[in-house]
Amino acid sequence: MTSLRSDLYQRILAGLVQARKGAGITQAELGERIGQRQTFVSKVELGERRLDIAELVEICRAIGVDPHALIHEAEGDREE
Repeated sequence: MTSLRSDLYQRILAGLVQARKGAGITQAELGERIGQRQTFVSKVELGERRLDIAELVEICRAIGVDPHALIHEAEGDREE
């Protein structure tokens, strides 16, 4: 994986953590909402377990975040 993609993924994870905490949702609560254990959420947030796109969308919806907006923000102000 290139550094750019790795950096982007880390920014996406940071955005997820920030959104979860901002919504006042614990890792355990998020785990319940998505049918997983708290340890799954912890591993995702620490980067120990990689998310696929369907899981990303499911987590975003569970914490009330638009996945498109999260990705757009993680990309920064880059013009395509």
